[in-house]
Amino acid sequence: MSLTTETAVFAPPAQAANAQQQRAESSRNARSTAEYRALDAAHHIHPFSDMGTLNRNGSRVIVKAEGVYLWDSDGNRIIDGMAGLWCVNAGYGRKELADAAYRQMHDLSFYNTFFKTTHPPVIELSALLAELTPAPFNHFFYCNSGSESIDTMLRIAHRYWATQDKASKKYVISRKNGYHGSTIAGATLGGMDYMHEQMPSPVPNIVHIEQPYFFGEAAADVTPDAFGLERARQLEAKILELGAENVAAFIGEPFQGAGGVIFPPSSYWPEIQRICRQYDVLLVADEVIGGFGRTGEWFAHQHFGFEPDLITLAKGLTSGYVPMGAVGIHDRIASALIENGEFNHGMTYSGHPVAAAVAIANLTLLRDEQIVERVKHDTGPYFQRLLRDTFDHHPIVGEVAGTGLVAGLQLARNPRTRQRFENGAEVGTICRDFCFNGHLIMRATGDRMLLSPPLVITKSEIDEIVEKAERAIDATAQQLEVC
Repeated sequence: MSLTTETAVFAPPAQAANAQQQRAESSRNARSTAEYRALDAAHHIHPFSDMGTLNRNGSRVIVKAEGVYLWDSDGNRIIDGMAGLWCVNAGYGRKELADAAYRQMHDLSFYNTFFKTTHPPVIELSALLAELTPAPFNHFFYCNSGSESIDTMLRIAHRYWATQDKASKKYVISRKNGYHGSTIAGATLGGMDYMHEQMPSPVPNIVHIEQPYFFGEAAADVTPDAFGLERARQLEAKILELGAENVAAFIGEPFQGAGGVIFPPSSYWPEIQRICRQYDVLLVADEVIGGFGRTGEWFAHQHFGFEPDLITLAKGLTSGYVPMGAVGIHDRIASALIENGEFNHGMTYSGHPVAAAVAIANLTLLRDEQIVERVKHDTGPYFQRLLRDTFDHHPIVGEVAGTGLVAGLQLARNPRTRQRFENGAEVGTICRDFCFNGHLIMRATGDRMLLSPPLVITKSEIDEIVEKAERAIDATAQQLEVC
């Protein structure tokens, strides 16, 4: 019998378990990239992926992360310009968040919030969120993701109007090229045709209006403000078409994230709010991407200056360390839910104690280290200024949109006339591949390149991201012979 085997057999249970775990971890870490890729191809279906192509080319295997950097299984260091999937606001490797999860797993690994039961982490998280959100938001319903927060929002909106004896208010209006998750309800609300094509049974009573995408859709002689008003007033026209007595809510991302980091003209959101108030329609801000400091405000709707009735939350709520979503509920809507019997909605993991403990630790870091304030007054302005200094006169960049630590770079054949590439999606893919090979994660959405780094990024790390982005876009221009 080997010494290792003897240790496992005759050691106390805890020591034996630790030895077994170490051997398992050693075995996992000993795999080569090729072995990982083979197992991945054999057993794992990736989200939003052409699996045949991916399996032939092989996945990139990420094995470690710290701060704003990732390391792959070949030892390459990669700077993460997308904060995971818009979510790692506090950066990777924060011991405080891991410790919060560890302690909570020891104290109370799980209990549900059904059956007249609660627990300290979800209570403390709710109180903390009430401090951080705008004044009318003092109640929160928990779920597991941004997609589920959208489903929950729909249930809340319909339940609210039923309590007001206005059950005919069933229509929810969204926008084309908006993204609200990939559940059936979320994908129906989202206005992306390629998702609808694979969804034969969409949720009823959901309709769409056009997006406020000035660069891509405004006529040559129209000003941004005029375009913003025209697109906002499509909401009024749609409400009148459906009948205000039949419209429950309008939902929009304060800025469109997956749609390309599209920032609407300044005239847009004030007019949307006016219309919602005039016709008694709930205004919903999808803050799954924009929430928790991304724009330099705690919530993106604060940057744009409007006041929603419901806010959907996820991603930055836990900095992506564990899954969690939520809906923030305006006091008048919360009162209606509280005073009118049971609300028949929930998930096994609604308000999960470990997720709640991590969320508390995460939000405490963002608050106490003044990370959001730093984004607003220091790193955010630096990031935006450097992007504009670098790309404002680039031969294939037509627009730099964004604020704080989020930006969209519009690739264009003729930036001055807003002429786009005929094969825009291919151009975006070319640029993304140059980023990939240059160890920068910068996302492509069609012909727009997106950046959304962790909020803890330093100025020198911003310099690195912008320098690598410039190399990739220069290489793209050279390949397209637009120089």
